[in-house]
Amino acid sequence: MKSEQTRDLIRTTALRSFREQGFDATTMRSIASQSGVSLGNAYYYFPTKNHLVQELYLEVQQAHRAAAEPALAAASDLTERLGVVFRTGLAQLAPFRDYASGFLTAMVAADSPLNPMSPESAPAREIVVGLFRDALAGARRALPVEFEARMPHALWLAYLLLCLYWSYDRSPGQRSTQRLLDQGLALLKAALPLLRTPVLRAPLRRLLDLVGELGA
Repeated sequence: MKSEQTRDLIRTTALRSFREQGFDATTMRSIASQSGVSLGNAYYYFPTKNHLVQELYLEVQQAHRAAAEPALAAASDLTERLGVVFRTGLAQLAPFRDYASGFLTAMVAADSPLNPMSPESAPAREIVVGLFRDALAGARRALPVEFEARMPHALWLAYLLLCLYWSYDRSPGQRSTQRLLDQGLALLKAALPLLRTPVLRAPLRRLLDLVGELGA
């Protein structure tokens, strides 16, 4: 249908502009002009520029899943599998690093569709949560069931924090981010036996439940 073709044209044009020019330099007027449609028509399909960024966010996470799944299939150690999800996610964000500040500014508003916890972000959010769920489920040594069910959202929140740190990391090649991730995974690996300690299981469950509420 023509309406679907027009929507796809506007979306494709916007995503190309975000990649090449960044968030701030891309405007609804420039998107409409490059697409060959009226500004009113562009707003008809996408009420704000943020809604178009949401399309980019979803596309990046779909690429994240496509990159992570083969690497997960080749790994069996739990922390190695979690590292796959974190690292492939950062790799997909790398092309947008120079424009990260503009995207972050758009994301902080509570009513923005770009807010990672917004209803509009649910499809992209579930991709990452699902990758962490798969990473846990396919590990050689499984976690206790109650923790395996609770950890994906906690790991997703950790992923968001890592991405935020990465966006401000000015070390060469973002080595500080990589070191933070390596050390975090090492600490997690050392702490995993605690999940099987009876005296600590209940407090850890409550902690993960609290984190899960924040990410819900």
